[in-house]
Amino acid sequence: MHNKMNSHSGPLRPYKGITPTLGNNCYIDPSCVLMGDIHIGDESSIWPLVAARGDVNVIRIGQRSNVQDGSALHVTHKNPANPDGYPLIIGDDVTVGHKAVLHGCVIGNRVLVGMGAIVLDGAVVEDDVMIGAGTLVPPGKRLESGHLYVGSPAHKKRPLTEQEIAGLQKSADNYVQWKNDYLEE
Repeated sequence: MHNKMNSHSGPLRPYKGITPTLGNNCYIDPSCVLMGDIHIGDESSIWPLVAARGDVNVIRIGQRSNVQDGSALHVTHKNPANPDGYPLIIGDDVTVGHKAVLHGCVIGNRVLVGMGAIVLDGAVVEDDVMIGAGTLVPPGKRLESGHLYVGSPAHKKRPLTEQEIAGLQKSADNYVQWKNDYLEE
């Protein structure tokens, strides 16, 4: 029995001839695996051990967003019951915490996805939302702008304060600076 090794051993790997593309000034940790139809916007960062498969649908990550260590990103294929499938769309200035799982969902702008959170197929997270650590967002659920969501399944806990809303942008800004530090090494 012979094992065929993938000759593309770097972090950006093709699937059916499509290789991930990057905007300007991105940081992609060498330990990541990004496969297929993925585009990552300007100034974004993908941290150690992230796995992202844009194989049976597309993944789009906006500008100045960060996906932290150990997160998994995937999509759902197109099929007769769901002709568009579920792509994974992540907006601008998004912080995806360590070991989060994002699967075929839409994440708006200035969102914080807490560590270990899971966001499932067809879920839509509007702009300016905080998702608490360990929260499970079930398929098809919409999270309204300006709120904190926690629990399993996710429920609206309370409105965000002005300081927390400003902190969503600050978190993304911090990661832009930190990825610049790594790029300068």
